[in-house]
Amino acid sequence: MNLFYIIALAVFLPAASIAETAKPPLIVASSDVVLADLLWQKRPLVVFADSPDDPNFIRQLQLLERNSQDLADRDVLVITDTDPAANSAIRLKLRPRGFSLVLMDKDGQAKLRKPLPWDVREISHAIDKFPLRLQEELDRYPSGR
Repeated sequence: MNLFYIIALAVFLPAASIAETAKPPLIVASSDVVLADLLWQKRPLVVFADSPDDPNFIRQLQLLERNSQDLADRDVLVITDTDPAANSAIRLKLRPRGFSLVLMDKDGQAKLRKPLPWDVREISHAIDKFPLRLQEELDRYPSGR
């Protein structure tokens, strides 16, 4: 009987550790995403710029990469769009001008727009005020933290 458990562990543990290390990407291009696919799953944080060389765009990505775990904990998916000529579906829906940071909730609604880069701490604080996020925390910790 003990041999059975050892064999089972030997077979399943490597697969479990691979599954844990294979994280989905935090930052994706707008051409790789359909917003409807994210409904009730992720909170899109869309970073727009007219060029990938825009200093605000570069600064925003640096800020996001510093504390990416805080964003992952809040189910955030960062979507970048730096090609206005492509007229992506996301760009057509949100209609940015120049650099723009748009935070959406899981219900697909834009909740926050900023014309300048924002720190992850500020973004996390804003998300924590969303009614859906408050409900998630209540479901996770019914008696409080």
